[in-house]
Amino acid sequence: MQKVKLPLRLDPIKSATQRSEYEGVMLCSNMVRLQQVVADTAEYVDIKVKFGKDAQGLNFFSGTLSTSVKLICQRCNGFLTQPLDISFSYCAVKPKDDLEELPEVYEPVEVNDHGEIDLLQVFEDELILALPIVALHDEQSCNADKDKMSFGKIEPADERPNPFAVLKELKRD
Repeated sequence: MQKVKLPLRLDPIKSATQRSEYEGVMLCSNMVRLQQVVADTAEYVDIKVKFGKDAQGLNFFSGTLSTSVKLICQRCNGFLTQPLDISFSYCAVKPKDDLEELPEVYEPVEVNDHGEIDLLQVFEDELILALPIVALHDEQSCNADKDKMSFGKIEPADERPNPFAVLKELKRD
């Protein structure tokens, strides 16, 4: 199957009315913020997205993102390949819309002044949020020296007198 580049911006309301479906890719090299937080990325992000209207008449789009990134293991400083497979579901909203009526199934995404959304930014945000907080290999496959790792309890710090204890004495008078 040929990989087709998806549009970077589109009108979600028009796409939902037409019940559009897109299957294609976006270049990871266009995702500058993602490039800054990982060691390396795959060339493409595979994307499947479907637009539609739900029973309440809300314009939504949902789908999946799939790619892999290389992170730096915080134990051994080696490279760690992390696959990212993400499902998403958004509802296009205008800045003045009441978000309390939005079902929990959808995350809101605001349209700009032209009624469009920036798909690149939305998908880049999803990928960044899917990254692990701390990148670590499994303990068995990590190259860190097991003898240099330390485990155990941390001794409590020395108790120093409270500098405000004098004020407590003044309050008693």
